[in-house]
Amino acid sequence: MSEQDHCAVITGAGSGIGRATALALAAARFSVVLAGRRVEPLEETRQDIEATGGAALSVCCDVRDEASVVQLFAAAVEKFHRVDVLFNNAGTSAPARRLEELTVAQWNDVVATNLTGLFLCSREAFKVMASQTPQGGRIINNGSISAHAPRPGSAPYTATKHAVTGLTRQCALEGRRYNIACGQIDIGNARTALMEDVAAAGREQPDGTFRPEPTMAPEDVGRAVAYMATLPPEANVLFMTVMATAMPYVGRG
Repeated sequence: MSEQDHCAVITGAGSGIGRATALALAAARFSVVLAGRRVEPLEETRQDIEATGGAALSVCCDVRDEASVVQLFAAAVEKFHRVDVLFNNAGTSAPARRLEELTVAQWNDVVATNLTGLFLCSREAFKVMASQTPQGGRIINNGSISAHAPRPGSAPYTATKHAVTGLTRQCALEGRRYNIACGQIDIGNARTALMEDVAAAGREQPDGTFRPEPTMAPEDVGRAVAYMATLPPEANVLFMTVMATAMPYVGRG
């Protein structure tokens, strides 16, 4: 099987890290299935990929909805006949709130997207990858620096990203029988639209002050995911951290 026969499904693919990764994988000669809730940015990414000779399909998908996820993978198989890589990138966060101020609705919304959505996509990927020939594939989960250390006011996001780590390990274990590798990329301060908005006002630090933080380009993350995706089947990056070099994470800030 040649490189151009490989297919990657990317959730949250219309902007930011998802878009950068889609472009990086297309450059690595993957056919790319672009999934997200907003059609317009997905179509823009698809057109950019096809303009450079790549192959792409955009699919409107809500990862929180089981039927929508099933349809996503059915569309991928119908178009490209197999799925070799899933990048579980779709995610959300609640407004910054102290734990005692959070509503159940805010909590459930983050859990539904960041954890249940990742489970639904991984489950469908397992089904496809286990049954295709050649068997197997790779799942890459978008974790976060928050999978290791929390930020103030981010309980739902932090809890779900810690849970993603557990699900990554479980998928890596259970995937062995089907030649499915699973890994996680933990990202710190990629310069997405959301991060730029936060950076303008600064981010709250553990001591209660607000300070701007260094960032990195989403393209740096895209290249890192592409590296993980292009490893041979017998090799796997179980965990990778890619972060803005000077962000306050290692040591004491």
